[in-house]
Amino acid sequence: MFSALSHLECPRCAATYDAGIRQGLCHGCAAPLLARYDLSSVPIRRSALAGRAPDLWRYHELLPVSAPEHIVSLGEGMTPLLAVPRLASSLGLSRLWVKDDGLLPTGSFKARGASVGVSRARELGVRAMAMPTNGNAGAAWSAYAARAGLDMLVAMPVDAPAITRVEIVAAGGWLVLIDGLISDAGRLVSAAVAGTEWFDVGTLKEPYRIEGKKTMGFELAEQLGWRMPDVVVYPTGGGVGLIGIVKALGELVTLGWLHGPLPRMVCVQAAGCAPIVRAFDAGAAESEPWADPRTVAFGITVPKALGDFLVLSALYDTDGTALAVTDEDLLADVALVGRLEGLLLCPEGAATVTATRSLVES
Repeated sequence: MFSALSHLECPRCAATYDAGIRQGLCHGCAAPLLARYDLSSVPIRRSALAGRAPDLWRYHELLPVSAPEHIVSLGEGMTPLLAVPRLASSLGLSRLWVKDDGLLPTGSFKARGASVGVSRARELGVRAMAMPTNGNAGAAWSAYAARAGLDMLVAMPVDAPAITRVEIVAAGGWLVLIDGLISDAGRLVSAAVAGTEWFDVGTLKEPYRIEGKKTMGFELAEQLGWRMPDVVVYPTGGGVGLIGIVKALGELVTLGWLHGPLPRMVCVQAAGCAPIVRAFDAGAAESEPWADPRTVAFGITVPKALGDFLVLSALYDTDGTALAVTDEDLLADVALVGRLEGLLLCPEGAATVTATRSLVES
């Protein structure tokens, strides 16, 4: 058995779907679908992982691709978990780690979701995909689509980082620039693919990107000896990464692979676009759209996330929290981390440092 995938499930209304055919959102309530596994059938012990290749496909029983010949890989996964003692000391912490997904193919954590998402799409017979993006996801999915021999249409705001435009076009993606936000790009993609064979692979519009993203949770557990840290601080736009980590940890607990308490999850957003933080502070189950978002942390500029209710549920369930940080503070922390640890963080990554300082001070 290469994969223990059993079915898809709607986390809102509990409807179930056949994982063997192409699926998008729940037909009943339009919520994102999640992949579910028959964990009782997983035939390996965690010790068996030591003999496998150091990539995210080492966890293939817990991923949705049913046969290895469908895997589309550029060598992604098992990125360094770096201890940052000087930064920790400056923040008043005894131990602090940075998970450096900047070393993944295409330069961002988006490669995790792209590898698994494109692999499963190809396995299901998809030949053409489309998505809105703030930049990095479009670059990653274009690269993996090229690797798989699939067509890729990407719509992105004209203000998105220029380097991602270059990456998309270099990989043969069809690029459409939008004078607006990612939400506007999403509406264009939805209209463009309606009634066609093109597959909308926007954030949580299909069930498999999150399966790639959850491998960060698997790696954290394995790299820390199957004991998790007290807190995981995560920059959040669409929220797939944070949701994925919580999903991964739940699966590891069910397998009996993870020991000790689970971490509190912390969602970090920019003060100029913080719909989930606002919803968390109000104790709400989902967010309201953020008007006129403005921040240098472009990758987390998402006015209304499709999976916001899943992010908020993860925060409530783990006794976590949500924090907004200013551009001024996060840019100062870009410089600080460079001086102290030699790491060049993007603004979105630096936002987690700013949030960690706020947590310590509070």
